[in-house]
Amino acid sequence: MNQFHDNQPIFVQITGRLVEMILSRTVGEGDPLPSVRQIAADLSVNPLTVTRAFQALVDLDVVESKRGMGMFVRDGARQRLLEHERTQFLEAEWPRIRARMAALEIDPATLFNQGSEDE
Repeated sequence: MNQFHDNQPIFVQITGRLVEMILSRTVGEGDPLPSVRQIAADLSVNPLTVTRAFQALVDLDVVESKRGMGMFVRDGARQRLLEHERTQFLEAEWPRIRARMAALEIDPATLFNQGSEDE
């Protein structure tokens, strides 16, 4: 079973999974993340690929390396990720979604009404 898709680099997809773990509070602030070796083995990927994913999170200032101990979620990481992910959604994803909805003549109110009908 292939757990990755072809439209994004694998390290980006791994980064996304780690972001989701932090946003969903599966891993809390101050908690350790799984090791590079563990993730690489679990996902059958090169450890360098996982290292790139961790580096992306370091660059966002949401994880830090504690020498000899591994990678840990920084204080305030969830809030920084929420802000980053919201900005990414509004600047990159939403314009495409809005354009697609316009092309398909979908009224946003229709979407919200459909969601409440399913409940």
